[in-house]
Amino acid sequence: MKEAVEKFSGVITSKGGEIINEENWGLRKLAYPIQKKSTGFFNLIEFRASGDLVKTLEVEYKRDERVIRFLTTRLDKYSMEYAEKRRNKKGNAVKVTEE
Repeated sequence: MKEAVEKFSGVITSKGGEIINEENWGLRKLAYPIQKKSTGFFNLIEFRASGDLVKTLEVEYKRDERVIRFLTTRLDKYSMEYAEKRRNKKGNAVKVTEE
């Protein structure tokens, strides 16, 4: 799984994209079975890039047999504000536990 995430992060950075945030959500139960699998590893990659990169990235997702589902969305200004608050909140929680 880590190898796949690194591969897609590499595609983003090599094509001129900027990775803002990466989160590993771990092993989770799927809402419904996909290809006779009931669990899967979830990852979130928040990035800034052009539309051409998104198209290239989705083609790479489809070619990789390790990826069974993917979702690419564009954040509006309210979603970007929420994501930034969530990242800052998560960063503060980590800082408190380290002290």
